[in-house]
Amino acid sequence: MAEQRRAERLDQPREPRGVKLPRFDPEAFGRWSEGIARGMGTANFIVYMTVVIALWFGWNTLAPAHLRFDPYTFTFLTLMLSLQASYAAPLILLAQNRQADRDRVSLEEDRRRATAQKADTEYLAREIATLRIAMGEVATRDFLRSELARLAEELDEAAQRRLRLERRQQGRAVQRGGEGLDEPRDDLDGGRAARDGVPES
Repeated sequence: MAEQRRAERLDQPREPRGVKLPRFDPEAFGRWSEGIARGMGTANFIVYMTVVIALWFGWNTLAPAHLRFDPYTFTFLTLMLSLQASYAAPLILLAQNRQADRDRVSLEEDRRRATAQKADTEYLAREIATLRIAMGEVATRDFLRSELARLAEELDEAAQRRLRLERRQQGRAVQRGGEGLDEPRDDLDGGRAARDGVPES
């Protein structure tokens, strides 16, 4: 009696009674149903089905009476086609459900990738904005060109001043040396001295 009470505990599910149905792999059955649905959705299936029905009609119409297995009105053919349709519909629905599940998983994966790409794009946009702000404080190409041109002009002016100074010093040295020789100066020397900035004496 105590063992019977232990067996009838209310906190545990009752074991099913009756005939146990055989178990099958849903994944394998799903793949099998998809293969059938895929085969029934092709032009080959329609052609083969048409050939079989035509042979069925021809045999049961033209063959001798004692060889006909499905005489006119073709009741057996109607039964076979109805049986085929009754099995084809749920198989096709099962294949569609599996395809819908795959599409749902693919859609979720695409959504996850789109979210990640959006985050990456926003990060890159922020980085580019930061670089633009930083580049605003960096010398641009036009600024460097203008500064280099200004420095080149200053160097040219300094070189010209240096040349003028050297010519003046040479002119003074020539004047000092010419006073001892007392040579006459022609107009050409005077013009060159005036051009070099040396005053004529």
